[in-house]
Amino acid sequence: MPTETFYILLVGFLFCLAIFDLTVGVSNDAVNFLNSAIGSKSGNIILLFAVASLGVFVGAAFSNGMMEIARNGIFQPQHFFFRELIFIFIAAMLTDVILLDLFNTLGLPTSTTVSLVFELLGATFAMATIKIFNNSDYSYAVLLNTDKALQVILGIFLSVAFAFIFGTFIQYVVRLIFTFDYKKTLKYLAGPFGGIAITIIVYFMLIKGLRDAAFMTAELKNEILSYSGEIVIYCFCFFTVIMYLLHWLKVNILKVIVLFGTFSLALAFAGNDLVNFIGLPLAGLSAFQKYMAAGGGNIDIPMTALASLKNGGELYTAPWYFLMGAGAIMVMALITSKKARRVIKTEVSLSRQGEGEEMFSSSALARNVVRGSRRMSTYIVNNTPNAVSRWINKRFSREGIKLEDGAAFDQLRAAVNLVTASSLIALGTSMKLPLSTTYVTFMVAMSTSLADRAWGRESAVYRVSGVINVIGGWFITAIAAFIITAIVLTVIWFGKEPALIIIIVIAAIILIRNHIVFRKRNSKKEDSSQTMDDIMANDDTNEALVLLRKYCKENSVDTLNYLTERYQQVVNAFCNEDVKVLRNLAAKIDSHKDDVKKIKRMGTLGIRKLSETDAFERGLYFHQANDFIGELVYDLARMSVACEEHIDNNFNPLDDEQKAEIRETSKNVTSFLKEAVHIIETGNYEARKDLYINNKDLVNQFAEMKRRQLKRIQINKASTKVSMVYISIVQETHNIVSYTINLLKVNRKLQENS
Repeated sequence: MPTETFYILLVGFLFCLAIFDLTVGVSNDAVNFLNSAIGSKSGNIILLFAVASLGVFVGAAFSNGMMEIARNGIFQPQHFFFRELIFIFIAAMLTDVILLDLFNTLGLPTSTTVSLVFELLGATFAMATIKIFNNSDYSYAVLLNTDKALQVILGIFLSVAFAFIFGTFIQYVVRLIFTFDYKKTLKYLAGPFGGIAITIIVYFMLIKGLRDAAFMTAELKNEILSYSGEIVIYCFCFFTVIMYLLHWLKVNILKVIVLFGTFSLALAFAGNDLVNFIGLPLAGLSAFQKYMAAGGGNIDIPMTALASLKNGGELYTAPWYFLMGAGAIMVMALITSKKARRVIKTEVSLSRQGEGEEMFSSSALARNVVRGSRRMSTYIVNNTPNAVSRWINKRFSREGIKLEDGAAFDQLRAAVNLVTASSLIALGTSMKLPLSTTYVTFMVAMSTSLADRAWGRESAVYRVSGVINVIGGWFITAIAAFIITAIVLTVIWFGKEPALIIIIVIAAIILIRNHIVFRKRNSKKEDSSQTMDDIMANDDTNEALVLLRKYCKENSVDTLNYLTERYQQVVNAFCNEDVKVLRNLAAKIDSHKDDVKKIKRMGTLGIRKLSETDAFERGLYFHQANDFIGELVYDLARMSVACEEHIDNNFNPLDDEQKAEIRETSKNVTSFLKEAVHIIETGNYEARKDLYINNKDLVNQFAEMKRRQLKRIQINKASTKVSMVYISIVQETHNIVSYTINLLKVNRKLQENS
């Protein structure tokens, strides 16, 4: 293949990766500008996505100056050759797509800027090592520009600390002033509050969102900075009057603030973060154009043209059609991406005002943090005058709380989220502090929920675990991006075309697998999760009963289907003495216990939505159903652990006769469970009579199996270890059948109208 053709294909591949990166990137960043609007239900979903999409498109269309990061922010291009930079860009883009898609699949927000910087740093470090090994005249100090990476690392700590402290303080003060019944106070303070909020957002748009726009000349920037004080004063006066007028016209000014803030944050993210998605392909295209302008053929031409102006480079302006096209792709991804909604749901869940489904399990670190925080809060309360404590508690009383239907928190907090995040980002940018926009918006959302006392004793440990998981993910992103990209670059460099093809195939497999895992996980949990969301948002007791019945039915069916699949897998792996499969199954089944705990916890919350009569008559059946669901999973877990330990310790296997008995029983139990699922799904509980007959047959079969094994023990035909695991399998299987029958009974009683 001619050299020019090969590199044309590589540049084209970079743009193909950019299209995919735009879709997964906006899925990740959507949480930052949509969580407040969606969490507070400040408009229907179509309006919210329309506002965010407009902001994304405008921001992308005006984006330009940040493209220099990809061209010379991490490396010194004048010391690298054309082919070296193309390989750096390919390695970084491949890693970026995989990492962002992985985090989206897990539903965790991460920083696209951190991933880009550390991917470039990892690839450049690997390439620099190769160059230094071949030419001792080079050094890391000459080849790398580590200042940007250090700024990002510093930005992580600054963003987390500043955003959390200021977010907590501002929300606490605002809630003291307005309380949860804020409509009374808003009547007098609508003007100043709205004026301050919109002014901060406008200033944020000028300083952060549009400072690198294509139309922003150096003169215009200087004008804005020179007259920033006057701009702020005039905006405040103007918007204060406008907010009073809107309030008198019965317009909800909090919705106006939230929608305007959503637009400005979306604009800023698209304008500043677009480089994370298309910066490398555009840099690759520029490098290829310089290569061809030099006559082509010489792949070892230095890329001085990509350097900064002070190093002899050229000022780069991205073609408008690339920016417009990128904006259109981001808008389409924002509207259609289910992963974006999953990431948004994670953050909204962590900041929810009331009780509901907790997405994270507790951890030892979270428990210690909560325990320490309670001790500190207890000390503060004990040393606060009683009159002050009573006044504060009265201001934080949730009587009269104003939540839209299905909202996780109120619009006052949503407005504070957007205004605080905007003000901190604008302040940091104007002071040239490396604050991360992702970290600021996330930590502000967490801090305001903490200040609002949304993290009660029964939810704090789960919320803290979630925050720790997300923050931990940020550091994992940086470390993984650096290491993986360095490895990919090294493999591609030495393996040439074959290695590149293999890595592309591996990346495609990973992305397809992530997509399949996401669809499976969502298809199993989305329905029951949505049902519980509907229950928690419902105030009609009759409708709540209908939804609670549906929730119980869905969980019963899901559990029995899960049980059927895993039970068969455990039996097969045990009979085949496959310890790796058994270990994997034991771990998966053990982790499924968290889902059972969640079902029980959510069920208890759901019963509160029932009428007093229904709660008394139906609540018991619902609790019993959840208990039986838990027992089924715990029986399977005990069985899997017993099988795994037996095989892992290399104890004697079952003989052929015992294996045949267990396999036959497994088939009968699987058929029994499938029939139970069919009965619950169809509601044809009359068919349970036939199932009871099958149940008696199975019980007799279990008794016969135990009798046979006892006889084997008596005549010394079976070892002690074999007998123990055999009887354990039979007993746990017996329990599974019994609890399944009980689950059918309580489902029937719960579904009956009388």
